[in-house]
Amino acid sequence: MTTQRHDFNAQPFLLEELPPVGRFSLRVRPGQREALAAALGLELPTVIGQRSTAGQTEVLCLGPDEWAILTAEAERDALVAAGAAAYAQIPHSLVEVSDREITLRLSGAQALTALTAVCPRDIDAIPVGRGARTLFDSATVLLWRDGPQDFRMDVWRSFLPHVRAILDKITVELKSGL
Repeated sequence: MTTQRHDFNAQPFLLEELPPVGRFSLRVRPGQREALAAALGLELPTVIGQRSTAGQTEVLCLGPDEWAILTAEAERDALVAAGAAAYAQIPHSLVEVSDREITLRLSGAQALTALTAVCPRDIDAIPVGRGARTLFDSATVLLWRDGPQDFRMDVWRSFLPHVRAILDKITVELKSGL
């Protein structure tokens, strides 16, 4: 009989809180998507879960008329100005939600295991470079898959203590070999 040994000091995954970024929720009618994309200087993907990048700005399609936009702090005002300039010809909703969410990065060998422990969605089926809105226990989150074992999770600030507490419990379980 062999005994399995565990390194109880090794972390099963790395958990980091990332610096703030400009965050926006964008809604526009599908027939006006292309015109607004041109006015904003962004690609607005049409497939739910698809992402696009322009400079330091990332866009994630959340629905047929909904996108999440992350941008560098320095580019926030330019995006707001472009949206305001286009509004009269292309009615849309561009709402800054920067203070609402915190981004956590989960990376490492058991990051996927940690996420699948409490997410009902098949996280492994999300291709690298895509994203999804999903649940983490009872908290709605945006999940960005940046690599096979590298994820970002946007969590509403009010749910952050709950999400961190669950991740702490998952860490203990994974470290103990459960």
